[in-house]
Formats: sequence, C-alpha cells, structure tokens
Amino acid sequence: MVNRWVGLTIDCVDVQEVASFWSALLDRPQGPSEPGWVYLGHPDDPQPRLVFQPVSEPKNGKVRLHLDVAVDDVEQGIAQVIALGGTYTGERHDHDGGAVVVMADPEGHEFCLVQYF
Repeated sequence: MVNRWVGLTIDCVDVQEVASFWSALLDRPQGPSEPGWVYLGHPDDPQPRLVFQPVSEPKNGKVRLHLDVAVDDVEQGIAQVIALGGTYTGERHDHDGGAVVVMADPEGHEFCLVQYF
C-alpha cells in the first residue's frame, strides 16, 4: 500500500475570502470543488491541494499545524500578505540560515513566511 499526502483542509467561516487569499498568495487556481467548499488545485497535482471547509464558528486559539511559505524577500512577502488582507503578528525569528515571520490569513490562521539565506 502506498500512502501519499494529497491535501490540507482549513476550516473557514468565509470560505471564499480565505480561499481567495491563499489562491493569490500561492498562485494556485481553484479546482473542482464540492458545493460550499473551495479546493485549490487538483487531486493529481504534484503539490497537495488546499481545501477550504465551511464552519459556523470562528477560529479559537492557536493553530497547532501551520504552513511554511518560502519567499525570496521576507519584507516583500510581509507587504504582499498585508495587501491581500492578512496580518503580520509581529513575531520574527532570524537564524543563520534565514528569517521566519509569523503571519495570519484573513480569519487568523497562522502561517510562516520563510526566507532562506
């Protein structure tokens, strides 16, 4: 039996808003989706799909699983996220190998922008 990772599902109150944010940030088009849901990508894509699932309650507390998004320039990445409706949490970690900043999408799901040196 071969197992492979095919997607990550994100719970959202406003599926269209959050999916549009991630679609623009990652340049991933919407693929075939179930009614009320939005899928970015297709099941046979080389990258796992992002799936946005409608829920009635907003995010509560810290997300215990997050995406890392590699960027060429972390400052430009911060500006892009903010322009798309996300936020910068103010948390930044500089290491010998790069910089990591913690961002959040329009509904507060945390993720990291990573610039490798």
